[in-house]
Amino acid sequence: MEDVWVEKYRPVKLDDIVGQDYIVERLKSYVKEKNMPHLIFAGPPGTGKTTSAIALAIGLFGENWKASFNELNASDERGIDTVRVQIKDYARTAPSNDVGFKIIFLDEADHLTPDAQAALRRTMEKFSKTCRFILSCNYSSRIIDPIQSRASIFRFKPLSKEDISRRLKYIAEKEKIKLEDDAIEAIYIVANGDMRKSINILQAAASMGEKINSDIIYKASGLASRDVVRKMLEKSLNGDFLGARELLDKMIVEYGVAAEDIIKQMHSELYKISIPEDLLVQLLEIMADIEFRITEGANEKIGLDALLAKFSNLGKNQK
Repeated sequence: MEDVWVEKYRPVKLDDIVGQDYIVERLKSYVKEKNMPHLIFAGPPGTGKTTSAIALAIGLFGENWKASFNELNASDERGIDTVRVQIKDYARTAPSNDVGFKIIFLDEADHLTPDAQAALRRTMEKFSKTCRFILSCNYSSRIIDPIQSRASIFRFKPLSKEDISRRLKYIAEKEKIKLEDDAIEAIYIVANGDMRKSINILQAAASMGEKINSDIIYKASGLASRDVVRKMLEKSLNGDFLGARELLDKMIVEYGVAAEDIIKQMHSELYKISIPEDLLVQLLEIMADIEFRITEGANEKIGLDALLAKFSNLGKNQK
């Protein structure tokens, strides 16, 4: 059966990239002109940054693109020696194609040390005739200004629900999995526009049965159901502390959700409940305080109990 979870390598074209129409059109113009500046691809994970770099290389260099494309992961090799030796040695050699330059793709470039970035700045400038750089990162603000001024910045956005849904349905059809509509909605909420994470969640859920619904998705991803989180919030804000605490125990024991993830889900659901603005402000301050205490090492269970207790007291006073 076709392996659609992780497809075998196939030449990817710029037209295959979804959800980044404006970026694709600009990259196509580089292919047409057979020329390009240094580039910075910035944006969330799983949105097509690496795929776009490979598709651009294939468009420019054709079938033998690998001979003119060097990919390095800056999170593994992040020191100044990598820039001075590996990158510089590759950049200074003449290209073997008719385009006139090669491409060095630095994935997770925001993990490069400041010294390495400073050395890279000079290398980008000195060897620009024979080599172009594509720097991929989650946060362009972590790239030093001198490099940003030497490159065109492309900002990738999270994929839309339609794009993710279409791919998940394709995988489910090929793998003969029954995927409920609420499961797709749950995957989109959990993955937050990350296609790679969406597929990984679906694969984890598929191991739990051929019929997949939202409850299975939340369990597979280590999160609680939105309905359970909302009920817990409503009970606490109605003054039912013990009822809310019972649902909290269910999330921790049955779903195995971490305290920080519970607070994040509560934060997301809080905006979907009809409550006065002044109460919302107070609740957010409480959540921020408890979340900070937990990250600093406070006991998670006691912290979450205190959070619900404060919510219950505020709910009673609001009434």
